[in-house]
Amino acid sequence: MKIGVHKVAMASPSDVSGLARLIDSKEIDPAEIVALIGKTEGNGGANDFTRGFATLSYQMLLASRLGLSTKQVGERIAFVWSGGTEGVLSPHATIFTRSTGIGSVNGSTLALGIEATREIPPEEVGTMTQVREVAAAVQRCLKQAGIEEPKDVHYVQVKGPLLTPAAIADADARGKKLVTRDPNGSKAFARGATALGVALGLREVKEEELSDEAISRRLDLFSSVASTSAGGELKNCEVLLFGNSPSATSEYRIGHAVLRDVIDADGVRAALSDAGLATPISEGEIKRIAAVFAKADASPNGLVRGWRTTMLSDADINYERHARAALGAVIASITNDPAIFVSGGTEHQCPPGASPIAAIVHV
Repeated sequence: MKIGVHKVAMASPSDVSGLARLIDSKEIDPAEIVALIGKTEGNGGANDFTRGFATLSYQMLLASRLGLSTKQVGERIAFVWSGGTEGVLSPHATIFTRSTGIGSVNGSTLALGIEATREIPPEEVGTMTQVREVAAAVQRCLKQAGIEEPKDVHYVQVKGPLLTPAAIADADARGKKLVTRDPNGSKAFARGATALGVALGLREVKEEELSDEAISRRLDLFSSVASTSAGGELKNCEVLLFGNSPSATSEYRIGHAVLRDVIDADGVRAALSDAGLATPISEGEIKRIAAVFAKADASPNGLVRGWRTTMLSDADINYERHARAALGAVIASITNDPAIFVSGGTEHQCPPGASPIAAIVHV
């Protein structure tokens, strides 16, 4: 398995020119594209339609290049978008290709497994049923990626559904009970369930510890490598599992770390070091960074290093937007690159107040 990593800038949610150029120049074979992870300039909320707009735009481009329908493109390629490019964060897309590859690279290199769950109906969002579905998909990803030990997994990105007004109405019509009737409030339950699914699939928690009541409440149960998002543009959960495998022949490695808070520069450097960058990080080493993926959240008590913030009390700006902006600036100051993936909301993703970060670097 050989994984390619290609990052392109986006001038708008519909801008697919960067990928079009890579295809036209033969740098990317569109038939080898298996996933795309990106940031759009929407609000990141339940009504963030930039994610679906971006997905459709890329599906239309690839449908024309592959001779497929947009539906067929959506079935063969995983599209994961996070809305919200506050502060210095730059809208962009990271495209992943997968091929058989030839030759060998010393040591373990980047491997990727991609699986999807069945459709998750509204009444199962934020429940143990969703947890178990994601856990099973994680197990399939491990096998697909050729990774035998969970310790070799460094990043698991899951995107799943949240409760839109239409989904709530559908459940009501069928007499089904929901975890919440608040579309934006459902994000915490949706992200929490998928994160616990990763934790269960990687044996970071035991199933007997879990229950419907624990989701988004028992935050002492978590995964250290899960990064989960929820949006109204999906009905199933798409799972992308990244790790290093001795059977891979990629030109990249991935590493991860845990950020203690949104200004943890040392945590950023730890992830880069875990991926293989020499420390202290020189200008030459920085150029080897292919992509960085992180989660951001407000501290549970609103304090950062003992100082009060208004993240949790600001009535004008959601706390996730504060957190994304702060962490994005810290990471960009180290990588010299604001085109980084920072997503909000860390339910069951690292201990409370902490968050995961992963980095992919060129070998």
